[in-house]
Amino acid sequence: MRVKDKSIIVTGSGGGIGEGIAKRLAQEGASVIVNDINAAMGERVVAQIVAAGGKASFFAADVTKSADVKALVQAALDRHGKLDVMVNNAGWTHRNRPALEVSEDEFDKCFAVNMKSIYLATVHAVPAFRANKGGSFINIASTAGVRPRPGLTWYNGSKGAVITTSKSLAAEFGPDNIRVNCINPVFNPDTGLSAEFAGGPLDDARRAKFLVTIPLGRFSTSLDVANAALYLASDEAAFISGVCIEVDGARCV
Repeated sequence: MRVKDKSIIVTGSGGGIGEGIAKRLAQEGASVIVNDINAAMGERVVAQIVAAGGKASFFAADVTKSADVKALVQAALDRHGKLDVMVNNAGWTHRNRPALEVSEDEFDKCFAVNMKSIYLATVHAVPAFRANKGGSFINIASTAGVRPRPGLTWYNGSKGAVITTSKSLAAEFGPDNIRVNCINPVFNPDTGLSAEFAGGPLDDARRAKFLVTIPLGRFSTSLDVANAALYLASDEAAFISGVCIEVDGARCV
């Protein structure tokens, strides 16, 4: 049990990568708060974790709203008595298209969900971490933030901001024993945003276009990302901060 009795929040965990992370951490003994804006999806994940013998509960919150994130952190304190780890997984992307065709509203939503959420998590979780004599943020960024492709320009920029900000936060809060790390997944065709990343329905041609860039010859899975998150959440990573683990099969372009 690598995270036994740790209190962990996983945002956007009603499906996709977040669901995989929540389930993997619960398997390893964590008490997990499954967060999503979709209650039905979140409660489904909780029910599956509990049925498998894990500990989980649901809390609905919009990660772009300060009051919601504050309440989410407070829920962890009320239910578990502490907060050890916050996994900032919730994310959104505009449709794959030329930069000038992305609307201002889409731009704003992309940076609100992907980047403002990190700001709000920091504002509200750091006091809880300090009270607990330490803690860990795990921010789910993307290979798009380090090797961007045309068509997702503003999404790429938001994930690049997550990576740079995480490194800065790691340096600033290190003296408080607060670790901040990133995970950069490669394209996963099984997430709810996959068609947006691909620019349309995932037909064979679009899948092949992405797959050919991954030397290990397959797409990432939620479990691949979850295993990286498990390591970063565990005490095995006690001296790991300010890093990005690229879960990308050596994606080369």
